[in-house]
Amino acid sequence: MLIVGAKGFAKEVLEVLHQLNQLDNLVFYDDVNSDVKGSLYNKFSILKTTEEALSYFRTTDNRFTIGLGNPVLRKIVYDKFIALGGVFTSTISESNIGNYDVFIGTGSNILSGVTISNSVKIGIGTILYYNSTITHDCVIGNFVELSPGATILGRCKVDDYCRIGANATILPDLKIGTNVIVGAGAVVTKDVPDNSLVVGIPGKIIKELKSLEF
Repeated sequence: MLIVGAKGFAKEVLEVLHQLNQLDNLVFYDDVNSDVKGSLYNKFSILKTTEEALSYFRTTDNRFTIGLGNPVLRKIVYDKFIALGGVFTSTISESNIGNYDVFIGTGSNILSGVTISNSVKIGIGTILYYNSTITHDCVIGNFVELSPGATILGRCKVDDYCRIGANATILPDLKIGTNVIVGAGAVVTKDVPDNSLVVGIPGKIIKELKSLEF
């Protein structure tokens, strides 16, 4: 597998693959940081060009996952590597995942301690950090990020490109729009429109964010 990125969150993804014993032919890709080159931990090659990635897909393994944390950047990287012929692939640690009516989209990165209840749908490219929780009948959009300890309670809908901060809580039956940031520790008690920054207890909108453009 190829992990896009070789810093930060990419190291979290590496640990998941290590625990799953899926390190064969593993490489990283980083064409941004000049201080990242050669190999990571003196073991895993770091590819630096699109040509190297394309060759890897054609000759070794066409699977890739994204080791970057920004939802918008993840979408851009997804488009790039799909165009190269890559197959978007999830990395899922040992977690408490419901056995009934659960759908997890391709390319999701699920770290240890996550709890996902029954009747939950999760879109592609989602990050679920350590000890985050999604309870019953929730729908999570594409390229959403749940930080450590974040909790989404029953029948909520969280749209695409949202970032839910550490230990934030979304109360039941709420709709969180596209491109919403919920601050760490916030408790959201009302629906949130697109392009909003929410903080506090109870959560309040303190800023309108710029609409996303791709």
